[in-house]
Amino acid sequence: MNHDHHKQRKNVVNRLAKIEGHVRSVKEMASNGRDCGDLLIQIAAIRSALDSCGKVILKDHLEGCVVEAVKEGDDTVIEKLNEAIDKYIR
Repeated sequence: MNHDHHKQRKNVVNRLAKIEGHVRSVKEMASNGRDCGDLLIQIAAIRSALDSCGKVILKDHLEGCVVEAVKEGDDTVIEKLNEAIDKYIR
């Protein structure tokens, strides 16, 4: 039986959709010759939104998948989590 331990999946998808729309609007701003400062401010907002989304994903993973894997005696989940963290936080 395969359970989905990701309680925040819908929240993550909604956040990513908002980020996608934000990126599109900034791309449009750049195409229309908007001020570089305005573009940088918007890019900073996008970066912050991505970081927040990553935090939600990480917490969801820890509270769901990792807890369940540890209960089941799966030691590889910690190794995989460490690899993902190393790639996410540079």
